[in-house]
Amino acid sequence: MDTEINQGFLHMLLQYSQLLENTAALDSLKSLSSSLSAYPVCQITYNRDAWVKLNGVLSDYSFDEALLLCQQDSNQWLAWVPDHGEVIVNRSDFYILN
Repeated sequence: MDTEINQGFLHMLLQYSQLLENTAALDSLKSLSSSLSAYPVCQITYNRDAWVKLNGVLSDYSFDEALLLCQQDSNQWLAWVPDHGEVIVNRSDFYILN
C-alpha cells in the first residue's frame, strides 16, 4: 500500500513540476511578445510612377519589372509591365527597386 501511495505521490509531483515548467514557458512567451510590440513596425509606402521588381514574370516575353500607375486599394496597384501591358498586382507580388 505504501508503494502505491508513493507512486501516486511521485506521479502528482511530476505533473506539478510539468505544470510549473509550462507556466514558466508561458510567462516567457508573454514577456517576449510584449517586448516585440515595443519595436516599430516597418511601413513600406509605394508611390505612383515608381518602378518595382516583380516576384515572377507574367509571360515568357514580358519584363520582370513594372511601373506603378495608381493604387486600387490598400493591397493592389494598377501597373504597366513592358511587353505585357497594364495589370493589377498585389503588394505581395512585387518589391521596391533600389
